Amino acid sequence: MKRLIYGICLALLLSGNVLAEEIRTVQTDVLAKASQSWDGSHLPDYPKGAPEITILRIKLPPGVQLTLHKHPVINAGVLLSGELTVVTEDNKTLHLKAGEAIVEVVDKWHYGKNEGNTTAEILVFYAGAVDTPVAVKE
Repeated sequence: MKRLIYGICLALLLSGNVLAEEIRTVQTDVLAKASQSWDGSHLPDYPKGAPEITILRIKLPPGVQLTLHKHPVINAGVLLSGELTVVTEDNKTLHLKAGEAIVEVVDKWHYGKNEGNTTAEILVFYAGAVDTPVAVKE
């Protein structure tokens, strides 16, 4: 009986019947939803002016440390591969592993570093305004 049911399901799938659409499902995972950055600070209001969204893919080879910088705009990202450590000027530290999300600190000096053995690749989304930089170096 099971073989018959499987056979019917397979035939319907292969025929492109509506049942095939019902069997496929969409999965949604919330990676981050926050009104605070990872260090617990409240996110600021969005800047005035024309909105500008920037999406960057950043790759840090093993052993690389970024210069001290800050972001004047709200941003969040997902670490696609590797490991990444983020350290604020007052030594608050966040360790990220592949697949984890970050809601970044805003207007706070910090840096990221790759202490792992493989390249860390992160996809970052910045919610800024036209003519506003996404990062400022010290």
